[in-house]
Amino acid sequence: MTEYDLLNLQYNHIGEARRDMSRTLTERSRNLSLPRALYNDPFLFRVDMEEVFMKEWLFVGMTCELPTPGAYITVEIGQNPVLVVRDRDGEVRAFHNVCRHRGSRVCTAKKGKVANLTCPYHQWTYDLKGNLIFAGTEMGDGFDKNDFGLKPAHCKTAGGFIYVCLAEGDPPEIDAYLAALDAYMEPYDMANAKVAAESTLEENANWKLVVENNRECYHCSGSHPELLRTLLEWDDTTDPRATPEFKAHYERQAAEWDREGIPHKHVEFGLQNRIVRMPLKEGTAVMTMDGKPACKKNLGRIQNQSLGSMRILHLPNSWNHMQSDHVIVFQVLPISAQRTLVTTKWLVHKDAVEGEDYDVERMRYVWDQTNKQDRELAEQNQKGINSLAYQPGPYSETYEFGVINFLDWYGETILKNLTHDSL
Repeated sequence: MTEYDLLNLQYNHIGEARRDMSRTLTERSRNLSLPRALYNDPFLFRVDMEEVFMKEWLFVGMTCELPTPGAYITVEIGQNPVLVVRDRDGEVRAFHNVCRHRGSRVCTAKKGKVANLTCPYHQWTYDLKGNLIFAGTEMGDGFDKNDFGLKPAHCKTAGGFIYVCLAEGDPPEIDAYLAALDAYMEPYDMANAKVAAESTLEENANWKLVVENNRECYHCSGSHPELLRTLLEWDDTTDPRATPEFKAHYERQAAEWDREGIPHKHVEFGLQNRIVRMPLKEGTAVMTMDGKPACKKNLGRIQNQSLGSMRILHLPNSWNHMQSDHVIVFQVLPISAQRTLVTTKWLVHKDAVEGEDYDVERMRYVWDQTNKQDRELAEQNQKGINSLAYQPGPYSETYEFGVINFLDWYGETILKNLTHDSL
């Protein structure tokens, strides 16, 4: 078989995968986990990347990571390197991190600060708006620099969060969610925050298993003793598991939040985005082992340290916990059908001094342990699903409704985008 034959075979497999994906998602039962192939097949994983991660808005970082013009971060979305930079007008921009000369990555570090964006291969140089400003004299008289700027990616910011979309045409609507995010994040003043710590775990599991694990706490009592020292499992007062005692606790906390003008009402935008503030256990302020604040300086205009946790969900790749003294943001990026990167960042007030105002290890401990426990759970889940004995199992509508909602969003999104592709 020639290389050409192999390429044609691969294209045929991809076409079959898209048809299989459409049929499987159309026929699936909402209350069952997904068929095995959707968790481990490399061709169906490619469909996930093309129809979700190449077309939907993705969380890539925080605006405070780009404090000054020329500050940048880079991120890998599948095989697509992306560069996010603050230009000299203060605007946050995103570009494909691909030189227009011969395709080398322009910025090779994870983060940095530059005057201009210079490709290390042949020194083609771009300004912070992506315009090519130098390509040497070797390109000939007919060469027009205006034709070879960096290719932009859609980029929006709100509440200190940066979202990027790689869609070639118009991106999905997200402005209503971003407006709410701006309002709910106002008390934290994230422009005056900084990253105090960061970790990245590579998990040997499909990205959907990583998200599914996050969307339920059915497993928490058996797996997360550190987290449950402060966390209450309920997602809202309408949660079917919520007790009268919890509802009374919420009302007392909500009255305090109202007095300080802290937004807390549950808002959601379809199944993709939601924001809700929930109290932690009585007598605890933040997610530390003793429930006491991890940083002496509160964020923004916050006075009350008992703000509970404002939980922000953005599918397909982010969940977050906002607290009075520090916030924790999570990013999920797939590598392959059975490998996923999970990045966690802890942020504090920019003037907080490590060792004086906060201890990094104390701040990190609960979620470091929780992340390691979740990695083990996801990896064991993946190993079981790879077995011939696996068949989709039932979700609990009481404890795993968040997983059902996630897979509903996933299925609807894939089918919508596949239908659009066929038009």
